[in-house]
Amino acid sequence: MSFKVHQRFCFSLLLVAILLVFVEGEGENITCDVFNGTWVVDQSYPLYNASICPFIGKEFDCVKNGRPDQLYLKYRWQPHACSLSSFDGQNFLEKLKGKTIMFVGDSLSKNHWLSLLCMIHSSVPSARYSVKTSMVDDMTTYTFMDYEMKVMYHHSLYLVDIVEEKIGRVLKLDSITSGKLWLGADYLVFNTWHWWPRRGPTQPFDFIQDGDKVLKDMDRVVAFGKAIDTWGRWVDENIDPVKSKVFFQGISPTHYNGAGWGEPRAEACLGQKEPVPGDKYPGAMPAALAVLENELKTIKKPVTLLNITTLSLLRKDGHPSKYGLNWKTGMDCSHWCLAGVPDAWSVLLYNLMF
Repeated sequence: MSFKVHQRFCFSLLLVAILLVFVEGEGENITCDVFNGTWVVDQSYPLYNASICPFIGKEFDCVKNGRPDQLYLKYRWQPHACSLSSFDGQNFLEKLKGKTIMFVGDSLSKNHWLSLLCMIHSSVPSARYSVKTSMVDDMTTYTFMDYEMKVMYHHSLYLVDIVEEKIGRVLKLDSITSGKLWLGADYLVFNTWHWWPRRGPTQPFDFIQDGDKVLKDMDRVVAFGKAIDTWGRWVDENIDPVKSKVFFQGISPTHYNGAGWGEPRAEACLGQKEPVPGDKYPGAMPAALAVLENELKTIKKPVTLLNITTLSLLRKDGHPSKYGLNWKTGMDCSHWCLAGVPDAWSVLLYNLMF
């Protein structure tokens, strides 16, 4: 190695060392994997009282729906290598003054959106707001008027289009026309997967179009990957990273099979009162997660994965179970009680945004 090359190499190591000291002293979150950790009991939790949050829907208010145990409200996500900044609603409103944050996706996005709204309201209960709903665009907007800040939710099951044609409803894996609604948002938080495995009467399409081929059906994980590829190309073509930051919420897991956490006789998530202990989920990861991670690597524009899968898998206790919207007949082990697990997603988002 020449002297000059050696000199440059040593200088590079020095810069790295200085950076690490700075990171450890000033902003350890930069080097910390915030998605690797455990759930710990925190008596200061929950972060808000759902009964006085004006935004929360009946389907997520498990206490109001009669859930008798409340230990699930007391868990805080704690990364192994660092501590997360606490959510500060006043700071959030001030930093987003004049800006827009938009959640785009299915009802798990709604779960997350309402969590964030309740956390803002809990921090700044006096903040004035207005609400606007567009049935045409399936969009709801809360505007915090004193800050001219918008928190929006666009209900989109698959991100890609479903089009009514002569043959029926066609899920088009290579088409995103609703993307025009997402333009201009300063922060975008996307999500889809919950509806991809769905079949039968509640399936909202009759055919799948993949390029020039119109199919009655196909492998849903493969179809999901193709849709994410289409969405990624939309991001590359339409997003200016200087003006907009893009997040993908990740795969929110379900808990219908107790064998996944070592209780094969469990009646899905019903009666689960505590998380899976430790930081490893004993069961399998959702197949869609690997597909999503691989697709995100192909996107040229910056996209941050809000990788909630493992930390949410550990929370078998966090679902409405029979204390959700259809409490007389249904068992909801897909969505999450509020207050609850999505509040951790909101805290993580808050830390990653700023």
